[in-house]
Amino acid sequence: MAVAPWIVTDELWELVGPLLPKKERRFRYPGRKRLPDREALQGILFVLHTGIAWQHVPGELGFGSGVTCWRRLDEWQRAGVWQELHAVLLARLRAAGELEWSRAIADSSQVQAKKGAPRRARARWTEAVPAPNTTSSSTDAGSRSPSLSRAATATTSPS
Repeated sequence: MAVAPWIVTDELWELVGPLLPKKERRFRYPGRKRLPDREALQGILFVLHTGIAWQHVPGELGFGSGVTCWRRLDEWQRAGVWQELHAVLLARLRAAGELEWSRAIADSSQVQAKKGAPRRARARWTEAVPAPNTTSSSTDAGSRSPSLSRAATATTSPS
């Protein structure tokens, strides 16, 4: 039987669970009990897999509200959980010899763009004298629109 991709297996939870920050409940005025982290993670994975809006996460699935999942995602992002998880997963794949570097892509989400990079040079002219701009040239006679020209307004205006 196929398992839904947003269900967190015990093996995955063993990797993710220790990376999550622990939130202690206040002793005085504890408020509502916090949604367990595993259910929140499943809600996050559900939204990422289905593309559903956060506010439309069905409560029947047991993931809590979509807003709760979104807040937990933000909290974990600020704590650096995803970066640590990425490093842990890469280390496991590297140890197992499962990394296929010929299919790897590096973009700005993995490699930081340096702020001190040299600026690109301006494009040089290919002609000695640039051609006139044909898309926005000024006219002495006014607007090019026939409905707004002087001749059109003189014939249509009441006397």
